[in-house]
Amino acid sequence: MKGKTHIIGGVASSLAVAHFTYADPVLLIGAGIAGSLIPDICHGGSKIGKTFPVLSKLVNFVFGHRSFTHSLLFIVLIAFLVDYFFPNDAIKLGLITGMISHYILDMATKSGIQLFFPISFKVKFPITTRTGSFTENIIFGLLCLVSLYFGFQVLGVYIFTFINDFNMGELLANPAY
Repeated sequence: MKGKTHIIGGVASSLAVAHFTYADPVLLIGAGIAGSLIPDICHGGSKIGKTFPVLSKLVNFVFGHRSFTHSLLFIVLIAFLVDYFFPNDAIKLGLITGMISHYILDMATKSGIQLFFPISFKVKFPITTRTGSFTENIIFGLLCLVSLYFGFQVLGVYIFTFINDFNMGELLANPAY
């Protein structure tokens, strides 16, 4: 999948998780976007690979593409490191959610992922698509709709609170209003 599809997948999944938890949605979504990009550090042409080219080349040289960074072992390692350095549940939950969305989207491609690394067994769905295909564009559109739905559910509270606070401020400033 392309970077934009992974990003919207991270947003959609993070918003869905925020809807069902009490985690800070802003931190959750930000971390979800980061988590949706992190697994592709093994690919020099990815968004994160272009941002950190030396690290990307090193990871690709040691592990190859869609192996260690697309595994359950990598998720556990990231969860441990985040818990140690940033003990914030919303950040950890967002990163893990974004990474899982990345894995699911890549399991829908013909290449699949090495989910159980170091065992060299590729995991993919029975029906797959090619990166950049028309089907990926449909998936992207559906994820946009999911993001809109959960975005209104989660962030609507913030919007309505802001509107109410704004209107209350005007009422307090101008009692004759």
